[in-house]
Amino acid sequence: MRYLALIAMLCATVFMSGCQQSYANAPRTPYRAWAGEHRAPVIHTQAPIPATARSVYGPNQAARVPSRPLAKPTTPAPRPDCAAVCVIDPRTGNILYSYNAEQRRQVASTQKIVTALCVCDAGNLNKMVRIEPEDRRVPPIRMNLKVGESYRKGDLLQALLTGSFNDVAMTLARDTAGSTENFARLMNARARRMRMYNSHFVNPSGLPAEQYSTAHDMALAACYAYNNKVIRNCINIPEYEFIKADGSVRMVRSTNRLLRSHPWVHGMKTGYTNAAGKCLISCGTKDGRAVIVVILGSTNRKIWGESLKYLKWALGMA
Repeated sequence: MRYLALIAMLCATVFMSGCQQSYANAPRTPYRAWAGEHRAPVIHTQAPIPATARSVYGPNQAARVPSRPLAKPTTPAPRPDCAAVCVIDPRTGNILYSYNAEQRRQVASTQKIVTALCVCDAGNLNKMVRIEPEDRRVPPIRMNLKVGESYRKGDLLQALLTGSFNDVAMTLARDTAGSTENFARLMNARARRMRMYNSHFVNPSGLPAEQYSTAHDMALAACYAYNNKVIRNCINIPEYEFIKADGSVRMVRSTNRLLRSHPWVHGMKTGYTNAAGKCLISCGTKDGRAVIVVILGSTNRKIWGESLKYLKWALGMA
């Protein structure tokens, strides 16, 4: 009996040691979990990136996942030359710099990030989605897909985040929630879960309407988008060939100029209306660290340099 008890004690010791080692090696949940979401994760059986997009530009997933928090910059933040700024660490949620970040403003197509999150929440990215007449009743920018054609939802999501097509936003919203109004309710519910308390959305495209957000709130949404593997892949495509239902090909180029000119920049979303001005949410990585910069209310001449100077400042490249 004493011998059996000794064997049982040794087995228990080995088992507990294995559990502790497994816990120590388990990946720590980054920023995306600290808003208190308790929903079951959506499992995507196939990446939404079209094969032609992967052949044009193969995203290095590991290089874009931050492994450590941003270091505190050793130099003062650059002076802003726009309406609002927010600089945030997507791993920790720490804000490195803000300027008018709580000011409510229209944010144009940058709110398509929230649209993309809601589409991913619904899942089933391999579903075929039919183009309906009401999907086309929006101003440019349009993909001009024909009524009656069907496309995989994941391919439409890629087109949305790369080319910022308003008709694609309408198609995804209708398919997800049945109507623009119902989809706006999903967007606002999603915003509350992400603690975007100064935001209200009424359409999936960001076209002018009685809606608003802030640089701080959009920085929160951008962190969730960055920590979503599907969206992180989509935003990192500078261009790809979209195959239409009739077999014709359209080259879709990213609206984010920085993505094509700076290899350490990895998306995220542009926006422009007369009411919002030029807007840009951008993200970049260096040495295992990542940063997201939200610029609102700039101009076409200044927006790219404005974003770059804050990206470089936060990553110690200035």
